Amino acid sequence: MQYSLSNLNAFILLLSIGYSLYFYVNDKKEYKELQDKNNSPIQLISQIKGLFFINPILALSLAITIFSFVGIPPLIGFFGKQMILSAALDNGYIFLSIVAILTSVISAVYYLNIIKEVFFDKPEYTVNPILKNKFMYILYKDNCNLFDHKNIVLSSSLTISISVLTLIIIAFIIMPQE
Repeated sequence: MQYSLSNLNAFILLLSIGYSLYFYVNDKKEYKELQDKNNSPIQLISQIKGLFFINPILALSLAITIFSFVGIPPLIGFFGKQMILSAALDNGYIFLSIVAILTSVISAVYYLNIIKEVFFDKPEYTVNPILKNKFMYILYKDNCNLFDHKNIVLSSSLTISISVLTLIIIAFIIMPQE
């Protein structure tokens, strides 16, 4: 159950990150050669490099979800791993528990690399020059507002979904029980 919640949150977050990067461009050759770039804006880990500097709220939510995958206490992912490992040890599966712990440590290295890319590296994105030099006006309830690429907002359904799933993941900090 906990893995499904964390996985759903990661999926929605990556969709939202792709949407929030819509007004940015990256001129690296490897990104231009991606085959399915029009349908899936985030395909490589390096594409979310420096996301914290572009959208810190999505970056923090992604970090909480990744820390849950790693099994950092007191997030929901820790309790899932703890219950599985304690059940395996109670039934005498010591070798299987050791293998599970080793694979968990190996996967943590890869997950923490994503955290490093998101928070500690500078973004390779720049604002699309076509949009940067043009003034765009948006009509909203009879008001004409100047559009700015920094004011990109997600739909309320995405925002609510991400917020609820992230709060469920961190809810075990408040009440760490099964």
